[in-house]
Amino acid sequence: MASAPRLLLVLLAAAAAAVGPCAGGRVDLWPMPASVARGAQTLLVSKGLELSTAGSGYADGKGVLKEAFRRMVAVVELDHVINGSYPRGSPVLAGVRVVVRSPSDELNFGVDESYKLSVPTTGNPLYAQIEAQTVYGALHALETFSQLCTFDFNARLIELHSAPWTILDKPRFPYRGLLIDTSRHYLPVPVIKSVIDSMTFSKLNVLHWHIVDEESFPLQIPSYPKLWNGAYSYSERYTIDDAIDIVQYAEQRGVNVLAEIDVPGHALSWGVGYPSLWPSATCKEPLDVSSDFTFQVINGILSDFSKIFKFKFVHLGGDEVNTSCWSATPRIKSWLIQHGMNESDAYRYFVLRAQKIAISHGYDIINWEETFNNFGDKLDRKTVVHNWLGSGVAEKVVAAGLRCIVSNQDKWYLDHLDATWEGFYMNEPLTNIYNPEQQKLILGGEVCMWGEHIDASDIQQTIWPRAAAAAERLWTPIEKLAKDTRSVTARLARFRCLLNQRGVAAAPLAGYGRSAPSEPGSCQSQ
Repeated sequence: MASAPRLLLVLLAAAAAAVGPCAGGRVDLWPMPASVARGAQTLLVSKGLELSTAGSGYADGKGVLKEAFRRMVAVVELDHVINGSYPRGSPVLAGVRVVVRSPSDELNFGVDESYKLSVPTTGNPLYAQIEAQTVYGALHALETFSQLCTFDFNARLIELHSAPWTILDKPRFPYRGLLIDTSRHYLPVPVIKSVIDSMTFSKLNVLHWHIVDEESFPLQIPSYPKLWNGAYSYSERYTIDDAIDIVQYAEQRGVNVLAEIDVPGHALSWGVGYPSLWPSATCKEPLDVSSDFTFQVINGILSDFSKIFKFKFVHLGGDEVNTSCWSATPRIKSWLIQHGMNESDAYRYFVLRAQKIAISHGYDIINWEETFNNFGDKLDRKTVVHNWLGSGVAEKVVAAGLRCIVSNQDKWYLDHLDATWEGFYMNEPLTNIYNPEQQKLILGGEVCMWGEHIDASDIQQTIWPRAAAAAERLWTPIEKLAKDTRSVTARLARFRCLLNQRGVAAAPLAGYGRSAPSEPGSCQSQ
Protein backbone atom coordinates (compact mmCIF):
# COMPACT_ATOMS: atom_id res chain seq x y z
CA MET A 1 0.00 0.00 0.00
CA ALA A 2 1.27 3.48 -0.82
CA SER A 3 2.35 5.72 2.02
CA ALA A 4 -0.08 8.51 1.14
CA PRO A 5 -3.23 8.81 3.23
CA ARG A 6 -5.97 6.52 1.90
CA LEU A 7 -8.52 9.34 1.68
CA LEU A 8 -6.25 11.45 -0.47
CA LEU A 9 -5.56 8.55 -2.80
CA VAL A 10 -9.27 7.92 -3.21
CA LEU A 11 -9.90 11.54 -4.06
CA LEU A 12 -6.99 11.66 -6.48
CA ALA A 13 -8.06 8.43 -8.13
CA ALA A 14 -11.39 10.08 -8.83
CA ALA A 15 -9.52 12.94 -10.42
CA ALA A 16 -7.53 10.55 -12.59
CA ALA A 17 -10.73 9.26 -14.14
CA ALA A 18 -11.79 12.77 -15.06
CA VAL A 19 -10.53 14.67 -18.08
CA GLY A 20 -10.78 18.31 -19.05
CA PRO A 21 -11.68 21.63 -17.40
CA CYS A 22 -15.17 20.45 -16.43
CA ALA A 23 -14.50 16.85 -15.53
CA GLY A 24 -17.13 15.22 -13.36
CA GLY A 25 -19.29 18.36 -13.53
CA ARG A 26 -16.81 20.54 -11.65
CA VAL A 27 -15.02 23.63 -12.95
CA ASP A 28 -11.36 22.65 -13.11
CA LEU A 29 -9.73 26.07 -13.17
CA TRP A 30 -6.92 27.19 -10.85
CA PRO A 31 -7.12 29.57 -9.14
CA MET A 32 -10.92 29.58 -9.06
CA PRO A 33 -12.32 32.74 -10.73
CA ALA A 34 -14.68 35.10 -8.95
CA SER A 35 -17.65 34.23 -11.17
CA VAL A 36 -18.13 31.38 -13.65
CA ALA A 37 -21.06 30.44 -15.88
CA ARG A 38 -20.84 27.69 -18.50
CA GLY A 39 -22.81 25.57 -20.89
CA ALA A 40 -22.58 22.08 -22.35
CA GLN A 41 -21.28 22.48 -25.90
CA THR A 42 -17.87 21.43 -27.20
CA LEU A 43 -15.97 23.71 -29.57
CA LEU A 44 -12.98 22.86 -31.71
CA VAL A 45 -10.09 25.30 -31.62
CA SER A 46 -8.60 26.42 -34.92
CA LYS A 47 -5.05 25.26 -35.68
CA GLY A 48 -4.38 28.86 -36.71
CA LEU A 49 -5.96 30.53 -33.67
CA GLU A 50 -5.83 34.28 -34.26
CA LEU A 51 -5.39 37.26 -31.95
CA SER A 52 -7.63 40.21 -32.73
CA THR A 53 -7.34 43.56 -30.96
CA ALA A 54 -10.09 45.34 -32.88
CA GLY A 55 -11.61 48.04 -30.71
CA SER A 56 -8.79 47.93 -28.14
CA GLY A 57 -7.31 51.12 -26.72
CA TYR A 58 -3.96 49.43 -26.15
CA ALA A 59 -1.34 49.70 -28.90
CA ASP A 60 0.92 46.91 -27.56
CA GLY A 61 4.08 48.77 -28.46
CA LYS A 62 6.23 46.42 -26.36
CA GLY A 63 4.49 43.31 -27.66
CA VAL A 64 3.28 42.30 -24.20
CA LEU A 65 -0.08 41.05 -25.47
CA LYS A 66 1.22 39.54 -28.69
CA GLU A 67 3.90 37.54 -26.90
CA ALA A 68 1.48 36.45 -24.16
CA PHE A 69 -0.88 35.14 -26.84
CA ARG A 70 1.96 33.23 -28.48
CA ARG A 71 2.91 31.67 -25.14
CA MET A 72 -0.72 30.81 -24.46
CA VAL A 73 -1.05 28.94 -27.75
CA ALA A 74 2.19 27.08 -26.99
CA VAL A 75 0.99 25.83 -23.58
CA VAL A 76 -2.35 24.83 -25.07
CA GLU A 77 -0.73 22.81 -27.85
CA LEU A 78 1.96 21.32 -25.56
CA ASP A 79 4.02 20.26 -28.60
CA HIS A 80 1.33 17.84 -29.75
CA VAL A 81 1.06 17.31 -33.49
CA ILE A 82 -2.30 18.90 -34.27
CA ASN A 83 -3.22 17.50 -37.67
CA GLY A 84 -6.82 16.30 -37.35
CA SER A 85 -9.66 17.27 -39.68
CA TYR A 86 -12.61 19.40 -38.65
CA PRO A 87 -15.92 17.55 -39.15
CA ARG A 88 -18.28 19.42 -41.45
CA GLY A 89 -20.54 21.74 -39.49
CA SER A 90 -18.55 21.56 -36.27
CA PRO A 91 -18.24 24.91 -34.44
CA VAL A 92 -14.63 26.08 -34.71
CA LEU A 93 -13.19 28.84 -32.54
CA ALA A 94 -11.26 31.02 -34.97
CA GLY A 95 -9.55 33.30 -32.50
CA VAL A 96 -9.53 35.45 -29.38
CA ARG A 97 -10.55 39.10 -29.52
CA VAL A 98 -8.88 41.14 -26.77
CA VAL A 99 -10.09 44.63 -25.88
CA VAL A 100 -7.88 46.49 -23.40
CA ARG A 101 -9.21 49.87 -22.33
CA SER A 102 -6.08 51.48 -20.90
CA PRO A 103 -3.30 52.43 -23.34
CA SER A 104 -0.71 52.11 -20.55
CA ASP A 105 1.52 49.10 -19.98
CA GLU A 106 3.06 50.41 -16.76
CA LEU A 107 3.17 47.59 -14.23
CA ASN A 108 2.49 49.70 -11.15
CA PHE A 109 1.61 48.18 -7.80
CA GLY A 110 -2.14 47.74 -7.55
CA VAL A 111 -2.63 47.82 -11.32
CA ASP A 112 -6.10 46.68 -12.36
CA GLU A 113 -5.83 42.92 -13.03
CA SER A 114 -9.54 42.25 -13.57
CA TYR A 115 -10.94 40.74 -16.74
CA LYS A 116 -14.02 39.31 -18.41
CA LEU A 117 -13.65 36.21 -20.57
CA SER A 118 -16.51 35.07 -22.80
CA VAL A 119 -16.50 32.02 -25.06
CA PRO A 120 -19.69 32.06 -27.18
CA THR A 121 -21.07 29.19 -29.21
CA THR A 122 -22.46 31.30 -32.05
CA GLY A 123 -20.83 33.68 -34.48
CA ASN A 124 -19.19 33.66 -37.88
CA PRO A 125 -16.31 33.68 -37.43
CA LEU A 126 -16.46 32.46 -33.84
CA TYR A 127 -14.22 34.39 -31.44
CA ALA A 128 -13.63 34.21 -27.70
CA GLN A 129 -13.84 37.67 -26.13
CA ILE A 130 -11.56 39.18 -23.49
CA GLU A 131 -12.24 42.57 -21.95
CA ALA A 132 -9.81 44.10 -19.47
CA GLN A 133 -8.96 47.50 -18.11
CA THR A 134 -5.22 46.83 -18.51
CA VAL A 135 -3.08 44.46 -20.51
CA TYR A 136 -2.17 42.66 -17.29
CA GLY A 137 -5.79 41.70 -16.72
CA ALA A 138 -5.81 40.41 -20.29
CA LEU A 139 -2.76 38.25 -19.53
CA HIS A 140 -4.63 36.59 -16.66
CA ALA A 141 -7.60 36.03 -18.97
CA LEU A 142 -5.36 34.29 -21.51
CA GLU A 143 -4.08 31.98 -18.77
CA THR A 144 -7.65 31.13 -17.78
CA PHE A 145 -8.54 30.53 -21.44
CA SER A 146 -5.59 28.16 -21.78
CA GLN A 147 -6.96 26.04 -18.93
CA LEU A 148 -10.28 25.64 -20.78
CA CYS A 149 -8.55 23.94 -23.71
CA THR A 150 -7.57 20.27 -23.95
CA PHE A 151 -5.98 18.08 -26.62
CA ASP A 152 -8.26 15.39 -28.05
CA PHE A 153 -6.04 12.38 -28.74
CA ASN A 154 -8.60 10.73 -31.02
CA ALA A 155 -9.36 13.76 -33.15
CA ARG A 156 -5.81 15.19 -32.87
CA LEU A 157 -7.34 18.62 -32.33
CA ILE A 158 -7.67 21.09 -29.47
CA GLU A 159 -11.12 21.13 -27.90
CA LEU A 160 -12.87 23.57 -25.60
CA HIS A 161 -15.62 21.94 -23.53
CA SER A 162 -18.67 23.32 -21.73
CA ALA A 163 -19.16 26.42 -23.86
CA PRO A 164 -20.55 29.00 -23.69
CA TRP A 165 -18.36 30.39 -20.89
CA THR A 166 -18.69 33.70 -19.08
CA ILE A 167 -15.98 34.36 -16.49
CA LEU A 168 -15.69 37.56 -14.44
CA ASP A 169 -12.54 37.70 -12.39
CA LYS A 170 -10.22 39.88 -10.33
CA PRO A 171 -7.68 39.26 -7.56
CA ARG A 172 -8.55 39.39 -3.89
CA PHE A 173 -5.16 40.86 -2.92
CA PRO A 174 -2.83 43.08 -4.97
CA TYR A 175 0.35 41.42 -3.62
CA ARG A 176 0.72 37.70 -4.38
CA GLY A 177 4.35 36.83 -3.98
CA LEU A 178 7.00 34.13 -4.19
CA LEU A 179 10.46 34.54 -2.64
CA ILE A 180 13.57 33.02 -4.19
CA ASP A 181 16.96 33.02 -2.48
CA THR A 182 20.08 33.32 -4.65
CA SER A 183 22.58 33.67 -1.81
CA ARG A 184 22.32 30.23 -0.17
CA HIS A 185 22.48 28.63 -3.63
CA TYR A 186 23.03 30.37 -6.94
CA LEU A 187 20.13 30.07 -9.38
CA PRO A 188 21.07 30.45 -13.07
CA VAL A 189 19.15 33.08 -15.04
CA PRO A 190 17.18 30.49 -17.10
CA VAL A 191 16.02 28.87 -13.84
CA ILE A 192 14.81 32.22 -12.47
CA LYS A 193 12.95 32.81 -15.74
CA SER A 194 11.35 29.37 -15.53
CA VAL A 195 10.13 30.21 -12.02
CA ILE A 196 8.63 33.46 -13.33
CA ASP A 197 6.84 31.56 -16.10
CA SER A 198 5.44 29.06 -13.63
CA MET A 199 4.19 31.87 -11.36
CA THR A 200 1.95 33.19 -14.13
CA PHE A 201 0.10 29.87 -14.36
CA SER A 202 -1.41 30.45 -10.90
CA LYS A 203 -1.53 34.26 -11.20
CA LEU A 204 1.20 35.13 -8.69
CA ASN A 205 2.50 38.62 -9.44
CA VAL A 206 5.55 39.47 -7.27
CA LEU A 207 8.93 37.73 -7.44
CA HIS A 208 10.71 38.62 -4.18
CA TRP A 209 14.38 38.29 -5.09
CA HIS A 210 16.39 37.73 -1.90
CA ILE A 211 19.58 38.45 -3.80
CA VAL A 212 22.32 38.50 -1.18
CA ASP A 213 22.87 37.18 2.31
CA GLU A 214 25.77 36.28 4.57
CA GLU A 215 26.80 33.32 2.37
CA SER A 216 27.27 35.09 -0.97
CA PHE A 217 26.89 38.39 -2.83
CA PRO A 218 26.26 37.41 -6.47
CA LEU A 219 25.05 40.72 -7.96
CA GLN A 220 27.19 43.31 -9.70
CA ILE A 221 26.94 46.75 -8.05
CA PRO A 222 28.63 49.36 -10.27
CA SER A 223 28.85 51.90 -7.43
CA TYR A 224 30.88 49.42 -5.34
CA PRO A 225 32.31 46.89 -7.80
CA LYS A 226 34.12 44.75 -5.22
CA LEU A 227 30.89 43.69 -3.52
CA TRP A 228 30.42 40.73 -5.84
CA ASN A 229 33.82 39.46 -4.76
CA GLY A 230 31.57 37.84 -2.16
CA ALA A 231 30.05 35.52 -4.79
CA TYR A 232 30.64 31.78 -4.39
CA SER A 233 32.67 31.66 -7.59
CA TYR A 234 33.50 33.64 -10.70
CA SER A 235 30.64 32.08 -12.65
CA GLU A 236 27.95 32.25 -9.92
CA ARG A 237 27.15 35.90 -10.49
CA TYR A 238 24.59 38.22 -12.08
CA THR A 239 25.62 41.24 -14.11
CA ILE A 240 23.56 44.41 -14.05
CA ASP A 241 22.36 43.46 -17.54
CA ASP A 242 21.25 40.06 -16.19
CA ALA A 243 19.19 41.81 -13.52
CA ILE A 244 17.65 44.21 -16.04
CA ASP A 245 16.83 41.25 -18.29
CA ILE A 246 15.14 39.37 -15.43
CA VAL A 247 13.07 42.44 -14.48
CA GLN A 248 11.98 43.01 -18.09
CA TYR A 249 11.21 39.32 -18.57
CA ALA A 250 9.02 39.40 -15.47
CA GLU A 251 7.27 42.63 -16.42
CA GLN A 252 6.34 41.19 -19.82
CA ARG A 253 4.47 38.53 -17.86
CA GLY A 254 2.79 40.82 -15.34
CA VAL A 255 5.24 40.03 -12.53
CA ASN A 256 6.98 42.70 -10.47
CA VAL A 257 10.46 42.01 -9.06
CA LEU A 258 11.00 43.03 -5.44
CA ALA A 259 14.73 43.33 -4.67
CA GLU A 260 16.03 42.70 -1.16
CA ILE A 261 19.22 43.58 0.66
CA ASP A 262 19.01 42.32 4.22
CA VAL A 263 20.63 44.79 6.65
CA PRO A 264 22.26 45.10 9.09
CA GLY A 265 22.44 41.33 9.73
CA HIS A 266 22.74 38.63 7.05
CA ALA A 267 25.48 40.69 5.38
CA LEU A 268 28.79 38.94 6.08
CA SER A 269 29.47 38.48 2.34
CA TRP A 270 29.61 42.24 1.82
CA GLY A 271 32.92 42.40 3.65
CA VAL A 272 34.73 40.03 1.28
CA GLY A 273 35.17 42.94 -1.11
CA TYR A 274 35.09 45.70 1.51
CA PRO A 275 36.44 44.37 4.84
CA SER A 276 35.87 47.73 6.55
CA LEU A 277 32.14 46.93 6.52
CA TRP A 278 32.83 44.27 9.15
CA PRO A 279 33.05 45.35 12.79
CA SER A 280 36.34 43.45 12.91
CA ALA A 281 38.20 40.63 11.20
CA THR A 282 37.02 38.24 13.90
CA CYS A 283 33.47 39.60 14.39
CA LYS A 284 31.99 40.12 10.95
CA GLU A 285 28.31 40.91 11.32
CA PRO A 286 26.09 42.83 11.57
CA LEU A 287 27.44 45.62 9.37
CA ASP A 288 29.40 48.33 11.16
CA VAL A 289 26.78 50.74 12.52
CA SER A 290 29.40 53.32 13.51
CA SER A 291 30.84 53.88 10.03
CA ASP A 292 29.46 56.35 7.49
CA PHE A 293 31.02 54.12 4.82
CA THR A 294 28.44 51.43 5.65
CA PHE A 295 25.62 53.80 4.74
CA GLN A 296 27.47 55.11 1.69
CA VAL A 297 27.55 51.54 0.40
CA ILE A 298 23.84 51.06 1.12
CA ASN A 299 23.17 54.34 -0.69
CA GLY A 300 25.21 53.16 -3.67
CA ILE A 301 23.40 49.84 -3.84
CA LEU A 302 19.97 51.47 -3.66
CA SER A 303 20.99 54.10 -6.21
CA ASP A 304 21.95 51.30 -8.61
CA PHE A 305 18.77 49.40 -7.70
CA SER A 306 16.64 52.40 -8.66
CA LYS A 307 17.92 52.08 -12.23
CA ILE A 308 17.02 48.37 -12.40
CA PHE A 309 14.16 47.51 -10.05
CA LYS A 310 11.18 49.72 -10.88
CA PHE A 311 8.77 48.17 -8.38
CA LYS A 312 7.34 50.60 -5.82
CA PHE A 313 8.94 48.70 -2.94
CA VAL A 314 12.42 47.64 -1.89
CA HIS A 315 13.00 45.10 0.89
CA LEU A 316 15.58 46.06 3.52
CA GLY A 317 15.37 42.93 5.66
CA GLY A 318 16.18 43.81 9.25
CA ASP A 319 15.61 40.33 10.72
CA GLU A 320 17.66 38.13 13.04
CA VAL A 321 20.14 40.84 14.05
CA ASN A 322 22.64 39.66 16.67
CA THR A 323 24.14 42.96 17.80
CA SER A 324 26.79 41.51 20.13
CA CYS A 325 29.63 42.28 17.70
CA TRP A 326 29.01 45.99 18.17
CA SER A 327 29.66 45.91 21.91
CA ALA A 328 32.49 43.39 21.47
CA THR A 329 34.37 45.73 19.11
CA PRO A 330 36.09 48.48 21.17
CA ARG A 331 35.84 51.30 18.62
CA ILE A 332 32.14 50.61 17.98
CA LYS A 333 31.48 50.32 21.71
CA SER A 334 33.11 53.74 22.16
CA TRP A 335 30.90 55.12 19.37
CA LEU A 336 27.80 53.72 21.08
CA ILE A 337 28.77 55.34 24.38
CA GLN A 338 29.57 58.64 22.63
CA HIS A 339 26.12 58.65 21.03
CA GLY A 340 24.30 57.48 24.15
CA MET A 341 23.15 54.24 22.57
CA ASN A 342 22.95 50.65 23.63
CA GLU A 343 22.88 47.79 21.11
CA SER A 344 19.10 47.94 20.78
CA ASP A 345 19.20 51.69 20.10
CA ALA A 346 21.85 51.14 17.45
CA TYR A 347 19.77 48.47 15.74
CA ARG A 348 16.87 50.92 15.52
CA TYR A 349 19.20 53.72 14.33
CA PHE A 350 20.57 51.49 11.56
CA VAL A 351 17.16 50.39 10.27
CA LEU A 352 15.71 53.91 10.30
CA ARG A 353 18.76 55.41 8.57
CA ALA A 354 18.61 52.74 5.87
CA GLN A 355 14.90 53.47 5.45
CA LYS A 356 15.62 57.17 4.85
CA ILE A 357 18.15 56.24 2.17
CA ALA A 358 15.63 54.01 0.40
CA ILE A 359 12.94 56.70 0.54
CA SER A 360 15.40 59.19 -0.98
CA HIS A 361 15.58 56.90 -4.02
CA GLY A 362 11.81 56.85 -4.37
CA TYR A 363 11.04 53.55 -2.66
CA ASP A 364 8.50 52.48 -0.08
CA ILE A 365 10.15 50.06 2.33
CA ILE A 366 9.43 46.50 3.36
CA ASN A 367 11.08 45.20 6.54
CA TRP A 368 10.85 41.83 8.26
CA GLU A 369 8.63 41.83 11.34
CA GLU A 370 11.41 42.08 13.97
CA THR A 371 11.66 45.79 13.18
CA PHE A 372 7.98 46.20 14.08
CA ASN A 373 8.22 43.96 17.12
CA ASN A 374 11.14 45.99 18.48
CA PHE A 375 10.32 49.59 17.50
CA GLY A 376 7.17 49.63 15.39
CA ASP A 377 6.16 53.13 16.46
CA LYS A 378 9.46 54.52 15.10
CA LEU A 379 9.20 52.99 11.62
CA ASP A 380 8.56 55.31 8.70
CA ARG A 381 4.86 55.30 7.83
CA LYS A 382 5.77 54.09 4.34
CA THR A 383 6.94 50.82 5.91
CA VAL A 384 5.31 47.52 5.02
CA VAL A 385 5.87 44.96 7.76
CA HIS A 386 6.66 41.47 6.42
CA ASN A 387 5.29 38.91 8.87
CA TRP A 388 7.22 35.63 9.02
CA LEU A 389 7.67 34.46 12.61
CA GLY A 390 4.13 33.26 13.17
CA SER A 391 0.48 34.13 13.53
CA GLY A 392 -1.01 37.06 15.38
CA VAL A 393 1.43 39.68 14.08
CA ALA A 394 -0.56 40.95 11.10
CA GLU A 395 -3.48 42.06 13.27
CA LYS A 396 -1.10 44.08 15.46
CA VAL A 397 0.57 45.68 12.45
CA VAL A 398 -2.66 46.91 10.86
CA ALA A 399 -4.00 48.03 14.25
CA ALA A 400 -0.93 50.28 14.37
CA GLY A 401 -1.86 51.69 10.96
CA LEU A 402 0.96 50.06 8.98
CA ARG A 403 0.66 47.83 5.93
CA CYS A 404 1.50 44.14 6.14
CA ILE A 405 2.49 41.18 3.96
CA VAL A 406 1.82 37.74 5.42
CA SER A 407 4.37 34.91 5.12
CA ASN A 408 4.06 33.15 8.48
CA GLN A 409 6.66 30.39 8.44
CA ASP A 410 4.45 27.72 9.99
CA LYS A 411 2.26 27.77 6.86
CA TRP A 412 3.93 29.55 3.94
CA TYR A 413 7.62 28.59 4.07
CA LEU A 414 8.26 26.23 1.18
CA ASP A 415 11.59 25.06 2.62
CA HIS A 416 9.58 23.49 5.46
CA LEU A 417 9.07 20.20 3.66
CA ASP A 418 6.69 18.98 6.34
CA ALA A 419 4.30 21.85 5.53
CA THR A 420 1.50 20.35 3.45
CA TRP A 421 -0.44 21.93 0.62
CA GLU A 422 -3.56 21.79 2.80
CA GLY A 423 -1.86 24.10 5.30
CA PHE A 424 -0.85 26.44 2.50
CA TYR A 425 -4.43 26.56 1.26
CA MET A 426 -6.08 27.21 4.62
CA ASN A 427 -3.70 29.99 5.76
CA GLU A 428 -5.92 33.09 5.90
CA PRO A 429 -4.14 36.50 5.82
CA LEU A 430 -7.11 38.30 7.40
CA THR A 431 -7.38 36.05 10.46
CA ASN A 432 -8.77 38.09 13.38
CA ILE A 433 -8.84 41.29 11.28
CA TYR A 434 -12.46 42.45 11.03
CA ASN A 435 -12.22 46.22 10.54
CA PRO A 436 -12.60 46.90 6.77
CA GLU A 437 -10.05 49.74 6.85
CA GLN A 438 -7.52 47.52 8.61
CA GLN A 439 -8.22 44.70 6.14
CA LYS A 440 -7.14 47.03 3.32
CA LEU A 441 -3.73 47.34 5.00
CA ILE A 442 -3.05 43.64 4.35
CA LEU A 443 -1.48 43.91 0.90
CA GLY A 444 -1.50 40.15 0.47
CA GLY A 445 0.92 37.35 1.10
CA GLU A 446 4.00 35.55 -0.08
CA VAL A 447 5.32 32.00 -0.05
CA CYS A 448 9.04 31.78 0.66
CA MET A 449 11.48 29.45 -1.08
CA TRP A 450 14.55 29.82 1.12
CA GLY A 451 17.58 28.28 -0.53
CA GLU A 452 19.63 26.42 2.08
CA HIS A 453 18.63 23.04 0.61
CA ILE A 454 17.31 24.18 -2.77
CA ASP A 455 19.16 24.85 -6.00
CA ALA A 456 18.48 24.56 -9.73
CA SER A 457 18.04 20.79 -9.40
CA ASP A 458 15.01 20.82 -7.10
CA ILE A 459 13.55 24.32 -6.81
CA GLN A 460 10.46 23.81 -8.95
CA GLN A 461 9.35 20.58 -7.30
CA THR A 462 9.76 22.23 -3.90
CA ILE A 463 7.68 25.27 -4.91
CA TRP A 464 4.85 23.47 -6.70
CA PRO A 465 2.07 22.59 -6.15
CA ARG A 466 2.06 24.00 -2.61
CA ALA A 467 2.59 27.57 -3.85
CA ALA A 468 -0.47 27.15 -6.07
CA ALA A 469 -2.56 26.37 -2.99
CA ALA A 470 -1.52 29.71 -1.48
CA ALA A 471 -2.06 31.41 -4.85
CA GLU A 472 -5.76 30.52 -4.82
CA ARG A 473 -6.04 31.83 -1.23
CA LEU A 474 -4.60 35.16 -2.45
CA TRP A 475 -6.55 35.41 -5.72
CA THR A 476 -10.02 33.93 -5.19
CA PRO A 477 -12.82 35.76 -3.31
CA ILE A 478 -13.07 34.44 0.23
CA GLU A 479 -16.64 33.24 -0.27
CA LYS A 480 -15.42 31.03 -3.14
CA LEU A 481 -12.58 29.45 -1.17
CA ALA A 482 -13.05 25.91 0.05
CA LYS A 483 -13.84 25.41 3.72
CA ASP A 484 -12.57 21.84 3.42
CA THR A 485 -9.49 21.13 1.30
CA ARG A 486 -10.88 17.75 0.30
CA SER A 487 -13.27 19.56 -2.02
CA VAL A 488 -10.38 21.08 -4.04
CA THR A 489 -7.99 18.11 -4.02
CA ALA A 490 -8.97 16.78 -7.43
CA ARG A 491 -8.88 20.24 -8.99
CA LEU A 492 -5.41 20.95 -7.61
CA ALA A 493 -4.29 17.49 -8.75
CA ARG A 494 -5.34 18.38 -12.30
CA PHE A 495 -3.48 21.70 -12.05
CA ARG A 496 -0.36 19.92 -10.79
CA CYS A 497 -0.53 17.62 -13.83
CA LEU A 498 -1.03 20.66 -16.05
CA LEU A 499 2.18 22.14 -14.60
CA ASN A 500 4.00 18.88 -15.37
CA GLN A 501 2.68 18.96 -18.93
CA ARG A 502 3.96 22.51 -19.28
CA GLY A 503 7.43 21.45 -18.20
CA VAL A 504 7.21 22.50 -14.54
CA ALA A 505 8.52 19.79 -12.19
CA ALA A 506 5.66 20.06 -9.68
CA ALA A 507 5.74 17.35 -7.01
CA PRO A 508 2.82 15.02 -6.19
CA LEU A 509 0.12 16.26 -3.82
CA ALA A 510 0.35 13.17 -1.66
CA GLY A 511 3.08 13.26 0.95
CA TYR A 512 5.25 16.17 2.02
CA GLY A 513 6.91 18.88 -0.01
CA ARG A 514 9.21 17.58 -2.75
CA SER A 515 8.04 13.98 -2.31
CA ALA A 516 8.53 11.49 -5.11
CA PRO A 517 5.59 9.50 -6.45
CA SER A 518 4.91 6.65 -4.05
CA GLU A 519 3.98 4.03 -6.67
CA PRO A 520 3.13 3.67 -10.38
CA GLY A 521 -0.05 5.42 -11.44
CA SER A 522 -1.69 8.33 -13.19
CA CYS A 523 -0.31 11.81 -12.59
CA GLN A 524 -3.73 12.80 -11.27
CA SER A 525 -3.81 9.97 -8.72
CA GLN A 526 -0.66 11.19 -7.00
